[in-house]
Amino acid sequence: MSVSAMKPMRSMMFVPGNKPDWIEKSVAAKADALILDLEDSVPPAQKVEAREIVKSKLDWLAGQKPRIWVRINRSAHLYDYEDILAIVNPVVEGIVISKPCGPEDIHTVSSMLAEAEYRAGVPVGHTRVIPLLETARSLQYAYEIAQHERVPAIVGATAKNADVARALKTVWSLEGRETLYLKSRIVMAARAAGKLPIGGVWQQVHDLEGLKVSSANDRQLGMSGELVLHPSNVEIVNKTYSPTEEEVAFYQGMIDALEKAQAEGRASCIYDGEHIDIAHVKTAREIIELAQSFNN
Repeated sequence: MSVSAMKPMRSMMFVPGNKPDWIEKSVAAKADALILDLEDSVPPAQKVEAREIVKSKLDWLAGQKPRIWVRINRSAHLYDYEDILAIVNPVVEGIVISKPCGPEDIHTVSSMLAEAEYRAGVPVGHTRVIPLLETARSLQYAYEIAQHERVPAIVGATAKNADVARALKTVWSLEGRETLYLKSRIVMAARAAGKLPIGGVWQQVHDLEGLKVSSANDRQLGMSGELVLHPSNVEIVNKTYSPTEEEVAFYQGMIDALEKAQAEGRASCIYDGEHIDIAHVKTAREIIELAQSFNN
């Protein structure tokens, strides 16, 4: 499967790598993917221990069948090579990297991954890279970053008072006016490169009504999914990014209506009060295919 054809991930849930019991419990949340975190959610004194815990849990997780990603640390001049050596494994779909400065960081970490894959007997190129675009420069170069062959998705996450807000000096609001351009830029760059745009992250984890608003806003902008911090948030996010039964029925009706019109020698018709033609039906087929992919 090519990188550009990667199945969307509606929810990618962070799990602290230093909490083995949390890792085991996280599977029950039914997130589309888990991000075992070696970075910000792990205290500095526990980084080495967390790395070993995550490594030790990979075989067990393989039997549970979630999609597994690992967020690694940055070292003084590179990304942490000890993290990479520990987690390159056929079970791990890829790594998540924080705060790249630009495309050069993606090329560097790709070379590090290639060497680790070679040493581990994993096919070179297997381990994908999802960058969190949290610096102003990486946001400026979003398209160039998304073009890299290891990158299946880029993240434009805008947590309150976090890295992006600090980098751009924005002031957070629920309606997200201050991040509208940023997120649209991520969507445009990702789609232009044939990759997926990922949004989030909702850090007021117990405010589920606020999460519904925030997720709906990201989905409206074209995001394919988002980062999640708490198991209680997964169901809402999965629902937001999944076509409803009503939507599937509507779009199937659209397909049927145009097929009937075409059988009668017409290239368009009126469906539910709207003019439709082949362009609309292409959209309808994509939405139905997406819904089916989440049911498999």
